[in-house]
Amino acid sequence: MKKAFFVILSFIVTGRLAAQDNLLNALNDSMSASKTKTYVKGTFKATHIINAQSIEQPANGNLNFVIQHRFGQLNSGSYNFFGLDNATLRLGLEYGITDDLDVGVGRSSYLKTFDGYLKYKILKQTEREEMPVSVSILGSVTNYTQDIVGKDYLNAKYRTAYSAELLIARKFSSAFSLQVTPTFLHYNLVPTVADKNDVFAVSGGGRLKITKRMSINAEYNWLPSNQVVSTVRHDSWSLGWDIETGGHVFQLVFSNSQSMLPSQYITQTPGTWGKGDIFFGFNISRNFNLKKKR
Repeated sequence: MKKAFFVILSFIVTGRLAAQDNLLNALNDSMSASKTKTYVKGTFKATHIINAQSIEQPANGNLNFVIQHRFGQLNSGSYNFFGLDNATLRLGLEYGITDDLDVGVGRSSYLKTFDGYLKYKILKQTEREEMPVSVSILGSVTNYTQDIVGKDYLNAKYRTAYSAELLIARKFSSAFSLQVTPTFLHYNLVPTVADKNDVFAVSGGGRLKITKRMSINAEYNWLPSNQVVSTVRHDSWSLGWDIETGGHVFQLVFSNSQSMLPSQYITQTPGTWGKGDIFFGFNISRNFNLKKKR
C-alpha cells in the first residue's frame, strides 16, 4: 500500500510540475508575441497629402493610378466660368517594387512636364512606440518640354530639375496625422544669376479625420527668402477634402498652385489666396493588385 501511495503521489506531483511548465511556456510565448512589432498603418489615405507626396506608398505588386486635375483661377471671372473653362492635368502611375520601395512616373499638361521618382521607406512607426515616426526618402526628376518664347533653343539638360525630400510623419491618433518634409531642389537653369540653382524648402501637411471615410487635409510649402528673387512668387498652401470610396480615394482640392510637382509649385507659385488666385480641382487614386495571390 505504501508503494502504491508513493507511486500515485509521484504521478500527481509530476503532473502538477508538467502543468506548471506548460503554463510558464504558454505565458512566455504570449509575452514574446506581445513584443512583436506592429506597424502603424493609414497615416494618410493617399500617396499625396494634396500636392506633396505623403508617407504612404503602394504595397508590393500594387499599381496605383493617380489623376490630378486643377481648373483655372476662381478670380478669372464669369467669362471663364470662374476657372472651369481651363484645366491642368497630371496622370501618374506608381508601382510597389517592395512594401518599402516604389517607383512612379507621370506627365503633366502644365509646361508639358514629364516626371519620375523613387521613394523608399527607411523607418516605420510602431504601435508600441519603439519607433515614434515613419520616415521615407524621395528623389524625383522633372523635365518640361513646352516651347516658351525666348527659350525655344534650350535642350533637355536646361529644362530639367531635381528634388530630394525627407518625409517625416507621425500618426498621433486614429484621427490625426502630421508630416514634415525638408526639401532640396536643384535647377540646371535659373532665370538670372541672382537666383539660386540650389534651393532649400520645408513643407508641412496634416490630416484630420472627421468621419469613418472622410478627412480634411492641409498643406503648406515654405520657401525661405533670397533664393528666388527675379520673379514674383508666394508660398504654396492648399486645403483638401478626402473621401474614401472602397477601391479609390477622391480628394477635392483648393490651392494657390496650379502645378502639382515640387520643382514647380514650391518656387513658381505667383498667386495668393487673398487675391482669389485659387485653383479648384481634385485628385483621384485607384489601386490595382497585380501580384497573384498564393
